[in-house]
Amino acid sequence: MSRRKKLIIAAVLVAVMVAGIVGGVTLSADNGNDSEPEAKYEALLNRVFEIYQENTGVAIDQEALKDAFVQARSEMQAQALETRLQSLVDEGKITQAQADEYLDWWQARPDVLFEFGFGGPGGFRAMVKMHGFAWPCIPPE
Repeated sequence: MSRRKKLIIAAVLVAVMVAGIVGGVTLSADNGNDSEPEAKYEALLNRVFEIYQENTGVAIDQEALKDAFVQARSEMQAQALETRLQSLVDEGKITQAQADEYLDWWQARPDVLFEFGFGGPGGFRAMVKMHGFAWPCIPPE
């Protein structure tokens, strides 16, 4: 390889490394509460309330709407879980008794979220699949 090609490759590698460092520093910079998803969600929701009131002249009870969203999400999650458990029973991977036991456990769990640092892409489920752990009562695939 000629000296000129080596010099070009070295220059390109240095440029890529500098771009990576600058990009990493830029992404890791903390912009205060605006970088948190909850703050962005609140800002969006407040803006939606303002627009609705401007367009209709009627104010929305914000707390009642938030409670309705929470209830709807909870109901949809419960339905999805029941559907998934029923499909596992239909496939013969678990028994109906195991599905009922898991559903009872799920409904009795505390409402407090534990955050152990598995919040990345895929979260805890990715760790479960990656390491072959099994959920309670559900055999690994």
